[in-house]
Amino acid sequence: MSYLEHTVKRTPGGFRKLLYINWPLVLLICAVASVGFLMLYSVAGGSMRPWVEPQMKRFALGMAAMFMVAVVPIYFWRNVAGVAYGISVALLLAVEFVGSTGMGAQRWIDLGFMRLQPSELMKITLVMMLAAYYDWLDIKKTSRILYVLIPLAMILLPTALVLRQPDLGTALLLVMGGGAVMFMAGVSWWYFGGLFAVAGGLVASVFSSRGTPWQLLKDYQYRRIDTFLDPASDPLGAGYHITQSKIALGSGGWTGRGFMQGTQSRLNFLPEKQTDFIFTTLAEELGFVGGASLLTLYGLIIFFCIVAAMSTKDRFSSLLILGIAVTFFLFFAVNMAMVMGMAPVVGVPLPLVSYGGSAMVVLLVAFGLVQSANVHRPR
Repeated sequence: MSYLEHTVKRTPGGFRKLLYINWPLVLLICAVASVGFLMLYSVAGGSMRPWVEPQMKRFALGMAAMFMVAVVPIYFWRNVAGVAYGISVALLLAVEFVGSTGMGAQRWIDLGFMRLQPSELMKITLVMMLAAYYDWLDIKKTSRILYVLIPLAMILLPTALVLRQPDLGTALLLVMGGGAVMFMAGVSWWYFGGLFAVAGGLVASVFSSRGTPWQLLKDYQYRRIDTFLDPASDPLGAGYHITQSKIALGSGGWTGRGFMQGTQSRLNFLPEKQTDFIFTTLAEELGFVGGASLLTLYGLIIFFCIVAAMSTKDRFSSLLILGIAVTFFLFFAVNMAMVMGMAPVVGVPLPLVSYGGSAMVVLLVAFGLVQSANVHRPR
């Protein structure tokens, strides 16, 4: 009997599937989302509009989608991984022609009831495609050059399309998330060592070319690098956002100023306080204790994902869960590093907390895939 037949035979059916849902993971997701609702309520000045009410509706939609995905057998999601990836690429191409523009970037497709950001969908379908590819591939061929170039092309194609929008933050997440799946699938260390060496050489070339006839970046891009390295060099211009963010983080202290008492957010010193910089509002109002508590919730979500990955013998399910866990980690790690001045400001939202429709719904669908793998593993 094949593993797939064994899985189909021994997995629960009907409403019994709900008994095998990872309910602690569901509660953790709800807890993080509740933190987001509270912070959005605060930055709106104690009002459900314009952010809390739409966010709650999107969360309810995302939770319904999560449970629907969870009860569908995991082998179905493996079989449609290629279709999902192809649709995501097609949507990224559609953005080029019919995409709507916001804040100087063309990233969304207007569906009427919501604006879909295809790059958010690609973060998950790319992981699905890579997991399905390595599930199909003989493990002995994982590090052969031809079979390394194929997944590399899968990663670079959507990355190039996302860079055209432009969206550097999402492009970096695609590269790092895809690279993590390749690493966990068993691709040789030598490839990653060579990649880091090339990246290091490229960075050195960028800096050494400055001021020469062959400089690799535009002057304004070099100014952005200068601002990241020293925000105080332009506190009222390019360094304004990160300077105000650091002020908010530092003023929170251990226990914070109190809920809805943050001066930086209430007086509109913080840019994009409902999206990219919402963590600074939390840190200012709830302090180190609040920030550490949110980080603990994130850590527990990743812990339960790792446990689920270790509990399955299916290579696709294991790589899929770990890939989603890494993508989730990159979401909040990059966002927190960004608002602390440890990474450039690249516009990555805080997962399940920042205001946004596509990111919220797609992430909950991703957790539905984690639940599907857990529900349908042999017991």
